[in-house]
Amino acid sequence: MPSQRQFDLDTSVYNGYSRTVPRPKEFDRDVVLETAKAVFWQRGYKATSTEDLRLAMGIGRQSFYDTFGGKRQIYVEVLQRYNSDGIQACVTKLRTAASPLAALEAFLLSFSKETPRRRALGCMGVAAMSEFGVSDPEVARIGRSSSTRLESLLNKLVQDAKAKGEVRASLNARATARHLNATIIGLKVMSKSGASAEALRDVAVAALDGMAPQRPGRNTGTKR
Repeated sequence: MPSQRQFDLDTSVYNGYSRTVPRPKEFDRDVVLETAKAVFWQRGYKATSTEDLRLAMGIGRQSFYDTFGGKRQIYVEVLQRYNSDGIQACVTKLRTAASPLAALEAFLLSFSKETPRRRALGCMGVAAMSEFGVSDPEVARIGRSSSTRLESLLNKLVQDAKAKGEVRASLNARATARHLNATIIGLKVMSKSGASAEALRDVAVAALDGMAPQRPGRNTGTKR
């Protein structure tokens, strides 16, 4: 896949769409869908016109409709890809961690380590949930599916961490996984809204501290 077609925040796709001359139907479907994803990720669904999308993808009208059907069909496809690829990348990365708790720490703290430019882009999946809610059943289904997969992964990590004594034995794994999932969504929203790396780290550390084993004489920091 040609590297120049990849999404880069310095490209014309980010700054306003590249008005390329429409090509004949000979194009790489995956490449133009990556471009479409970049457009939707930066602008959202409603703020992206069909013509803006088509011109950014650089394909003619007939090819656009014959191949993809229309703007909504493209959005649903690239959102599904975005969420599936994101979950898979997360699974792959967490499997390399030294322990279940180390995996949770790396995940939660990763948001504070992103560049300001990357944080400003936010999460396309969370943006879709915010933009559509439950008004579009197909978009809602994609969001629920991804959330369920992530929650299942977090649940397993919490269970494994409990078995190793890395977190409190009294933790309810399912409830904790849901709390962590909500925390992750919150961190993504904070990132998009311009929160500092310090603020993102504080939220992550607080979530991790809430799972820590209770040690005799441990100072929780709570003042009475």
